[in-house]
Amino acid sequence: MIELENLTKRFDGFTAVEHLDLRIPPGELFVFLGPNGAGKTTTIKMIAGLLRPSEGRVRLCGHDAQKDSRAAKALLSYVPDQPYLYEKLTGREFLRFVGQMYGMAPGDIERAADELSEVFQMEDFLHEPGETYSHGMKQRVVISAALLHRPRVIVIDEPIVGLDPKGANTLKRILKEQAERGVSIFMSTHTLGVAEDTADRVGIIRRGSLVALGTLEEIYKTARTDERLEEAFLRLTEEPDEAADHA
Repeated sequence: MIELENLTKRFDGFTAVEHLDLRIPPGELFVFLGPNGAGKTTTIKMIAGLLRPSEGRVRLCGHDAQKDSRAAKALLSYVPDQPYLYEKLTGREFLRFVGQMYGMAPGDIERAADELSEVFQMEDFLHEPGETYSHGMKQRVVISAALLHRPRVIVIDEPIVGLDPKGANTLKRILKEQAERGVSIFMSTHTLGVAEDTADRVGIIRRGSLVALGTLEEIYKTARTDERLEEAFLRLTEEPDEAADHA
């Protein structure tokens, strides 16, 4: 479970995220949408413990992410928008390193790595050093590392970037399967089709504030449109002068 209470982040007088209240229960795949600069990545970094909130708090499965950070992070997997590997390590060595960081037994690491290698079709390159990987190959390894220890919370930023259509389809299937197993998933993306394909609920943020929250049908109702998510998104995130032009 992910709980955000009055979550606020300010930078030198600029409010990037303001009084955000959200609850992502176990088994929900929640998709967070917003234009560039709306506060999506700032929110994700506060959930992952990379930024300290100016106000409010984050709880992961009941653990305060600031006061009980070790327990919270043990249950969390975070996938940033830019995949990062230790490039002198092979993909398999990187997975072993991550598994050790989470205290997994060596045999469990190898079994999980073998399973994920097959799922994401990494057999042909997992023994090669990360410096030889394309962006899509890195993305598959990083996502596999996030799933390795069977987290209860997954926070993932722009997961589809760099993946080919088959890889993107595999990832969407895996995320749905994780949600069915009771994992809370918080995903940010600019790819609205991914949201339409996967989301149990959607939140839309503009200028640091949540402007819409609900199922796709509820989002359409809020936006007063029966069209695609793209139309609803554009209506809900338009600036006041743009809205006046449409009046």
